[in-house]
Amino acid sequence: MTIWTNPLSIDQANAMLANTICEVLAIEITDIGEDYVAGTMPVDKRTHQPFGILHGGASVVLAESLGSIAANLACESGFVCVGLDINANHIRSVRSGLVTGVAKAVHIGRSTQVWEIRIADDDDKTVCVSRLTMAVIAK
Repeated sequence: MTIWTNPLSIDQANAMLANTICEVLAIEITDIGEDYVAGTMPVDKRTHQPFGILHGGASVVLAESLGSIAANLACESGFVCVGLDINANHIRSVRSGLVTGVAKAVHIGRSTQVWEIRIADDDDKTVCVSRLTMAVIAK
């Protein structure tokens, strides 16, 4: 059973990323399941930090982007969700390839939502785990 109250197609979700930081970092939505949103981001010169590994801030951009899309898909009509707090634990470094994030709900309430986003490398090893709290506000 789906948790989405405002469903979108993958194409519609990706269209929302145009002209945003997601476009600059080549973040792409790849799957919208019954209770999750997944997306990818390349690990390359756009997302590296000076030591040639994935920048933690880039991981946070991916996490917040996936969680924000998911939160707004699950938001009641007449409301929108905006970021309130995010944290990230950087578990493993990555030098190249693609990372994949999956956002799943921890809590969907009337005034707040909490989402957990796991980011993994090409071998499905955890790179980052993030928790995003969203405020639910009237449009």
